[in-house]
Amino acid sequence: MVYARFLARRLLQAIPVVLGITLVVFLLIHLVPGDPARAALGTRATPGAIAQLQHEWGLDQSLFSQYGLFLERLLSGDLGTSLRYGQPAGEVVLEVLPVTLWLIGYSMVLTCLLAVPLALLAASRPGAIRDRAVSIVSVAGLSIPNFWLGLILVEYVAVEAQLLPASGFGEGIGGHLESLFLPSLTIAVGIVPLLVRSLRAELLKVEGSEYVVTARAKGLTERRIRLRHVLRNALAPSVALLALMTSFLLGGTVVVEHVFGLGGVGEVLLKAIYNRDFPMVQAATLILALFVVAVNILGDLAQALLDPRVEAR
Repeated sequence: MVYARFLARRLLQAIPVVLGITLVVFLLIHLVPGDPARAALGTRATPGAIAQLQHEWGLDQSLFSQYGLFLERLLSGDLGTSLRYGQPAGEVVLEVLPVTLWLIGYSMVLTCLLAVPLALLAASRPGAIRDRAVSIVSVAGLSIPNFWLGLILVEYVAVEAQLLPASGFGEGIGGHLESLFLPSLTIAVGIVPLLVRSLRAELLKVEGSEYVVTARAKGLTERRIRLRHVLRNALAPSVALLALMTSFLLGGTVVVEHVFGLGGVGEVLLKAIYNRDFPMVQAATLILALFVVAVNILGDLAQALLDPRVEAR
């Protein structure tokens, strides 16, 4: 019941954020210089076709009325019709959404598998060679552009060594895990250094806590102290940080999906921008933004489960 109230409070706090997202997404079409309908249809479009599209998008009404019409259609699940695909934009995005969700989830798993051991290694001997080595690796990870790393992995791991697929989503769970390993690793490399720094700082902070000193005085093994007392209490802020970095993850997927030819929401969004398919741009942006909000709420809940003190704030 306590966590249900906590979740309900977070959901209520998310309502203004969601309304702000809908406003920003609505205004995307008005950021185009000139007439959005003419820009979408091209210079060879007839006046009749332009007028029809203006009426369909509600561009012949006031801005306030347009936003009200946008919200009305949004509540009914209508995100417009894609100019390129000739299908409802929301349906097109939802069809490719599983690819992006797989990529993000896989990237988060790899990030945790890499960051937690590295942070534990660095925090075990602050200032020692291992700590400095982890710091150097972290700086290198932050310095490598993800598109460049993706191209390197495709060239040497997928093409020359032929160890993993160079593109595609694969078939079945095994195929997805195999095909998405390189793209997920490409994204994880850029996130791991931030998580390592955060977790290392929290580990060192918790190490000096009174309950850790008491646990050592009771004769508990160092392994049990680190895993049960230190790591669990240090994870809460890092979980929140990982949730906050979801937007960074999504930014990475847009480029990585294109490099590896995955055909997810990121690649669809890039093609929509290039083709001036504004309904598709709005639909993809809105769904990705709502996904970020949902992940941050889940991150807050996970942080509260790890550290009950968070719920009381």
